[in-house]
Amino acid sequence: MAYAAVTTSRSVSRAGVEHAAFIGLSIAHAAALVLVPHPAVIGIGLWWNANTISHIFIHRPFFAAPAANRIYAFFLSLLLGVPQTLWRDRHLLHHADDPRPARLRAASRIELAGIGAMWTTFAIAAPSWFLWAYVPGWALGLGLCYLQGHYEHARGTTSHYGRLYNFFFFNDGYHVEHHRHPSSTWVELKQSVVPGARRSRWPPVLRWLDALTLEGLERLALRSPRLQRVMVAAHERAIGTLAKEVRHPVRSITIVGGGLFPRSAIVARRIWPSAAITVIDADAGHLEIARPLLPTGVSIEHRQFEPGDEEADLVIVPLAYVGSRDAVYARPSAPAVLIHDWIWRRRGRGAIVSWWLLKRINLVVR
Repeated sequence: MAYAAVTTSRSVSRAGVEHAAFIGLSIAHAAALVLVPHPAVIGIGLWWNANTISHIFIHRPFFAAPAANRIYAFFLSLLLGVPQTLWRDRHLLHHADDPRPARLRAASRIELAGIGAMWTTFAIAAPSWFLWAYVPGWALGLGLCYLQGHYEHARGTTSHYGRLYNFFFFNDGYHVEHHRHPSSTWVELKQSVVPGARRSRWPPVLRWLDALTLEGLERLALRSPRLQRVMVAAHERAIGTLAKEVRHPVRSITIVGGGLFPRSAIVARRIWPSAAITVIDADAGHLEIARPLLPTGVSIEHRQFEPGDEEADLVIVPLAYVGSRDAVYARPSAPAVLIHDWIWRRRGRGAIVSWWLLKRINLVVR
């Protein structure tokens, strides 16, 4: 797992602008720490670099000469306060799904000694700053890195396709794709999206917010029969009102994202008892949770929904849909589409689901 010589163009001169830019950004990171030695800059810088430059360097070393890679790894070790050779060995074991701990090699010992010498110098030369700025900032960075790593893989490897995050983090959000193609460049990851990949609307470090979102409410409903009854009743009132506006026969229904607590499937079976109902969800785990709660005769499919034609008379799209809601409105996927939306987003005919949930359902027909 050493930094081997690279037979293809990996030196800065041959790898071109990309590697030179990453090296320049790491130098800019070091300059920022000197100019603004604040705990937030230290912590956020550590988190950002570890998941961008350092991570890319692990999989695609920047230099052709092994010695140059070792020198740069030592520089990153001092910059982040984390021994890069040990981090690299541990990360590659993670990709190999190998639970063994990374062993402490000679290069790691040299990097640890360098970090120890740097910290000792800080503690002697500027003890107040070291204790009240550097140490809290370093701990903050490690905490953010822990959240990042945990939520990238909690309940299965997960991607985030948000443009802003992937712009600043060099497509790190394409994590399912990265595990599928770990040696791909950051540009190539965006071009190799895995169909049906588990995805989240949140970047990894913010993914704990799922517990406070609609998914969190559905998980709470799974534990509360009373909340289940309230949710079903509210949705039945709204969907029942809009069902009267659907002028064509509804013989088949596709429910998008119907995993976890399947209230739309329960309501659809009550309103259209003879319709063939299919629940689709990109998360197989969600479908398994929903399966025992589904009405008799409802089928399930593990796949990703994209706006376009569905072989159904009616499609129901959830508020938690991850994708372009405007595209769903613009390209109805069936003769009638019921779209869960925020209460202030009225489109065409609609009905309020719940004021306290700030939720409505809009009907789109084609």
